[in-house]
Amino acid sequence: MAYEPVWTANSDKLNKFEFAKLQKDGLDVIRTIIEEYAHKGYDAIDADDMSRFKWAGVYEQKPKDGYFMMRIRINSGVLTSEQARMIAAIGKDYGRGLIDVTTRQAIQYHWLTVQDLPDIFKRLEQVGLYSYEACGDCPRTIVGNPLAGIDKDELMDTTALVNEVNDFFLMNRDFSNLPRKYKMSISSNIHNNGNAEINCLAFTPAIKVIDGEEVLGFHASVGGGLSAKPHLARQMDMFIRPEEVLKVAEGVTVIFRDHGYREKRHHARLKFLVADWGVEKFQEKLIELIGPMPTRGEDKIAGWSSSYYDGVHPQKQEGLYYAGLNVPVGRLNSEELEELARLADTYGDGTIRTTQSQNIILTGVPEAKLEQFLNEPVLQRLTPFPNRFMSRTVSCTGNEFCNLALVETKEFARDVAKYLDAEIPGMEEEVRIHFIGCPNSCGQKHIADIGLQGALVKTPEGMVDAFDIAVGGTLGPEAKFNTALKGRVRHDRVAPVLKELVLFYKNNKLDGETFHQYVQRVGVPAFQEKLTEIIA
Repeated sequence: MAYEPVWTANSDKLNKFEFAKLQKDGLDVIRTIIEEYAHKGYDAIDADDMSRFKWAGVYEQKPKDGYFMMRIRINSGVLTSEQARMIAAIGKDYGRGLIDVTTRQAIQYHWLTVQDLPDIFKRLEQVGLYSYEACGDCPRTIVGNPLAGIDKDELMDTTALVNEVNDFFLMNRDFSNLPRKYKMSISSNIHNNGNAEINCLAFTPAIKVIDGEEVLGFHASVGGGLSAKPHLARQMDMFIRPEEVLKVAEGVTVIFRDHGYREKRHHARLKFLVADWGVEKFQEKLIELIGPMPTRGEDKIAGWSSSYYDGVHPQKQEGLYYAGLNVPVGRLNSEELEELARLADTYGDGTIRTTQSQNIILTGVPEAKLEQFLNEPVLQRLTPFPNRFMSRTVSCTGNEFCNLALVETKEFARDVAKYLDAEIPGMEEEVRIHFIGCPNSCGQKHIADIGLQGALVKTPEGMVDAFDIAVGGTLGPEAKFNTALKGRVRHDRVAPVLKELVLFYKNNKLDGETFHQYVQRVGVPAFQEKLTEIIA
């Protein structure tokens, strides 16, 4: 039975796009693409339908001249080699061979035309993959533990749970018209590799003694998100058994659907509702929907891995190993992905896994095969043993393809990482550097040790690319967004400026002190003083 859109009672306050969504559900655009626009072409696309293309997982790419970006949903980032080969083949046939790994474990194409889309939809479905609802005002790709099932540091294998929740929400018209995008994470890894604090709804590992028996389950946090006004998710006071995860997820989503803000698009995420209500009122409303829940148990989050897995590591299965491969700024090509699929079958368990740090993991490699595996040519570039800065640099798409980005980020971030690796060789400490081209923060600037946000500055030669710098972000038990420094840095000075900031940390830190801890100890004003001195 279809839900009643209760928010239409205040229709005089709805933003314009809410009326378009009521007139035609976003999911309906998929059929329109297949039956109409793929035949009539780009110029026939209605303006409101162009906005609805997001429900098909498709955006117009810059400069809006007939080409599109597509995002593919990948639950917890886990792919079979067959699926990877199909992704590579589609990229080769339609996307100029360009494959991007995103910060939400998805795969992204560019250079698609509307005529290409029906065949791409069909070929993805043949291997159990979908672009549907990878974008839009709906539940997006569920992120989680890319090591699910092989992880020594997980309380339980969350693969089935993630699939259950995904299958419930995918193409479910009761939840295809939310106020804005809606992001979930589910992980039982003790190092918070689901990045819980920046999701609308996140499930994290916990235990609780119930009736004298220790039960494995989850805690849940709500109201996280980045963009121009970032919020850290807040944990509810409840313990959730694995079989109750879907019930909680549905209840939280119903509250967002029915009570989330629909007046202003920039103020419509769940984080704003949670901030205004408070987590206590939000939980009270949730309990009204789903019934009583046990109070919180023992939180099992021990720290934050920031979703990095460089190197070769033992799995919980005796004698098997996984290799964390570096994909520089998340970009590879179809030929490389095909090679990784071959390696997965030849040496591993036929599985390829994407991470929120824009990298890739190959799993199930027996110890006897490791040496031959590591000598494969494709692992020269996509190496499990990358240079320190290249391994910790993340970038959004930037204005190469994104209509919102002010500056180019992908290749610029790669060049900066190369510079830092050359100028500060043998760096043992980890400094995570994230680049974004606009305030939407697809490159997750706010959680970086050093976050850079693109901007423009006026010079005698005209407007030039520049970046604002922020320092000290982290997630996990010490979760804190980084703090912006004053002093916009021209693009041609960014690399040397970062070098000096990194050396300020490296040369003055205490033993074992992370960049975030160093920022907390010396204070943001010390970094401000250093930046002012550098750019003076």
